[in-house]
Amino acid sequence: MTTEVKVPDIGDFNDVPVVTVLVSVGDTIAVEDPIVELESDKATMEVPSSTAGVVKEIRVSEGDRVSEGSVILIVEADDSKGAAKEEPKAEKKDDAKEEPKQSAPASAPASAPAKTDAGFGKVHASPSVRAYARRVEVDLNNVNGSGRKGRILREDVEKALKSQVAPASAGGGAVQGGMGIPPIPAVDFSKFGPIEEVEMSRIKKISGPALHRSWLNIPHVTHNDEADITDLDNYRKEMDTMAKDNGYRVTLLSFVIKASVSALKEHWEFNSSIHPDGDKLIKKDFYNIGFAADTPNGLMVPVIKDADRKGLVDISKELMDLSKAAREGNLKSKDMQGATFTISSLGGIGGTSFTPIVNAPEVAILGLTRSKMAPVWNGSEFVPRLMQPLSLSYDHRAVDGALAARFCVTLKNLLGDMRKLMW
Repeated sequence: MTTEVKVPDIGDFNDVPVVTVLVSVGDTIAVEDPIVELESDKATMEVPSSTAGVVKEIRVSEGDRVSEGSVILIVEADDSKGAAKEEPKAEKKDDAKEEPKQSAPASAPASAPAKTDAGFGKVHASPSVRAYARRVEVDLNNVNGSGRKGRILREDVEKALKSQVAPASAGGGAVQGGMGIPPIPAVDFSKFGPIEEVEMSRIKKISGPALHRSWLNIPHVTHNDEADITDLDNYRKEMDTMAKDNGYRVTLLSFVIKASVSALKEHWEFNSSIHPDGDKLIKKDFYNIGFAADTPNGLMVPVIKDADRKGLVDISKELMDLSKAAREGNLKSKDMQGATFTISSLGGIGGTSFTPIVNAPEVAILGLTRSKMAPVWNGSEFVPRLMQPLSLSYDHRAVDGALAARFCVTLKNLLGDMRKLMW
């Protein structure tokens, strides 16, 4: 009996390109074995097989575009019901190591010849690995692939790059990347003492290139301020005491989300994105607030959808549910999509301020550090007040400094008088 293996739920992505077909006709595959790799604008993802058996027909090719429900393979059922393949499954993936796709060659210096895939046609590597190789000027034809079926991974390109950099450094020369940025010289730290290479978590491998892309493409500015949350925190503690009896908690973040929505309504630019043509802002009339969740495997950003339509209790419960799912690795793709503004809170750890990186295509992100008691002048004397530091990073192309200051003033006023949060 033959079975169609289709693309599963991959969130809101449609027409996603097939980067690599990982199986061939005649291969025996098990349930959950990776069969193809797809590359969205956020990351590369492996699609696992839902059926065990022998591959009889492959319905897609590299470069094809697929969506949820597209047929990938025709598989003849195997009695082993998920027996292991001859090739090991637990291979390190390179998708998270890969760089995001580079901008058009027009951004390169006029004297630099346009880089193409000429000569790379027969090598086994994904588009993003090819882009990285072009940027650091490594010829993939001279790279040995360590991945599945000889596939070239980013770490293979990095090893080749090290072998190029070492002789150049010895001769006093410099190797530059395709964008004119010299790569960081490779250093053999084992010459100085014992070392250990520790594999980064998959989340860090995926988020790293995205953060790098945002940092390079967005002119970041960070505005620091602080809000008096003395009265708010007293009320929060009362709510939290009652919430414990009902199985949830009320944290400061719930109030900040509620206040942020009100501030975003007053200053809509912070709830916008820059249009691809660069000449317009896309004004959003919905308010989805992302929040950075610290998990054992790294930082994840779940999203509270339609936060403007939810009260403090609903927001608090959803915060708890999404945070738990993130820690346990049960977040779905749709749970991390569609944010219009993000909040990153380090309040439970410490710090006085920091520069959070804007989560493009958003144009702003709010950072929170630990609140502290401080003497505040009330006009006649200093009184102890609980002050909450605020660090607002923004894309200077969409937001200027004066508007950022006004946004923080609005946010401070809302947090300073909890009655305004009910308006």
